[in-house]
Amino acid sequence: MKQYFSFQWHITDDCDQRCKHCYIFSEDNCKKLDSMNWDQMNRTFDNCMEFCRIYGRSPYFYITGGDPILHPDFWKLLELMKMQDIPFTILGNPFHLNDEVCRKLKAYGCEKYQLSLDGMRETHDWFRKPGSFDITLEKIGCIKRAGMRAVIMTTVSGTNIDEIPELIDTVVAHKADVFAFARYCPTSEEKDVGIEPHRYRKLLEDCDRKFNVYEAAGCDTYFNKKDHLWTLYEYETGSFTIPKGAKEGMIYGGCNCGNCHLTILPNGDVYAADPQCWKEEM
Repeated sequence: MKQYFSFQWHITDDCDQRCKHCYIFSEDNCKKLDSMNWDQMNRTFDNCMEFCRIYGRSPYFYITGGDPILHPDFWKLLELMKMQDIPFTILGNPFHLNDEVCRKLKAYGCEKYQLSLDGMRETHDWFRKPGSFDITLEKIGCIKRAGMRAVIMTTVSGTNIDEIPELIDTVVAHKADVFAFARYCPTSEEKDVGIEPHRYRKLLEDCDRKFNVYEAAGCDTYFNKKDHLWTLYEYETGSFTIPKGAKEGMIYGGCNCGNCHLTILPNGDVYAADPQCWKEEM
């Protein structure tokens, strides 16, 4: 088990986008936007810290939403974490970032800021909103100038799967520090954007080849193989093996959910998995 324990904390559902693949707004399941008040945020933070003390873990927070910066107590929460020297990452939108805001985030202890790109310009802006693609690429530099790491995350679906290799080239060209992707877990009304298993495996193969070429050339972008199917792919290709003399019950790879990660929603619900994962199970 890893030394740290991470909390993906959705402090609000408020957001200035309505992404077509977002679980919050799918199937009209969130007609009222939830948001924690300051007292609830304080108690949630204390509960997380107590959990880590009891189990001997180092706390790490992924603060998100919605767009967390839209929460009226966003900066108060960051100040609370700074007082206890707790590291964190922000998962948010690019629209409220500028050099001043990014420097302020860094001063409060933010290590990384994760943005999303879900295809090339036309596809991404269709998923999110017009202009989102260009401003997301622009803010990579803003984040990096402040001394934070710029992370680009992609949700892969049948709509954008053919654009992922070109998107990787674009992310590298804009000098993002980290790139990762994971599968979209469709809701019942959106099954038509799913991916056939063999098509997704072909994507892993193509991306693995591209990652290797970039790494051999000394590329500064780190390719985070976030999707759990990477482990199966690497096991099949021989690049991942279970150590000889493996101990029974030892975890050598796979999902971190419940092991060193959980998700907290704005209404206080707690899940072992990321919401995009548990939507698939509902």
